[in-house]
Amino acid sequence: MKNIYILNGPNLNLLGKRQPEIYGSETLDDVEKSCSQACGDNFEIKLLQSNHEGQLIDWIQEARDTTAGIIINPGAFTHTSIAILDALNTYEGPVVEIHISQVHKREEFRHHSYVSYRADAVIAGLGIEGYAAAVRHICSL
Repeated sequence: MKNIYILNGPNLNLLGKRQPEIYGSETLDDVEKSCSQACGDNFEIKLLQSNHEGQLIDWIQEARDTTAGIIINPGAFTHTSIAILDALNTYEGPVVEIHISQVHKREEFRHHSYVSYRADAVIAGLGIEGYAAAVRHICSL
C-alpha cells in the first residue's frame, strides 16, 4: 500500500489553539481523521509536523521512494525556504501545497510562495477541508 505524506511546517502543532479566528478550532488530529476518511482503503496517510526545516527536507527525501504524493503546508517556510523547494524538485510524484487561510487576503509577504514553483496544485482558504480535497486529488491520479 502506498503512502500519502502530509507534511506540516512550523506552528501547525498549535492548530486549534493558535489564532482560531484565522486557522479555526480543528487540530492536526482532526486533519488526520478527515484525510484518512477521504482516501479510503487504497492509501495510507502519514501526517507529520515539524518546526524544523531540515526535518521537513528529510521527510521529502524519504518520500521519494515510498509515496503516491506529498501534501505540504509549509507554514512560514512557504515564503522563505529555497531549501524545501530544492528538496521538492527531487520528488517526481504529485505535490499539493495547502494553506488553511486565504493567504492572498493577508499580509503581502504571504502572497509569495517558493513551494508553488514545484506544486502541481495549490489549495488556500478552505480551512482544514483543503487537506481532504488534496488527498482526494492525489487518490484520483
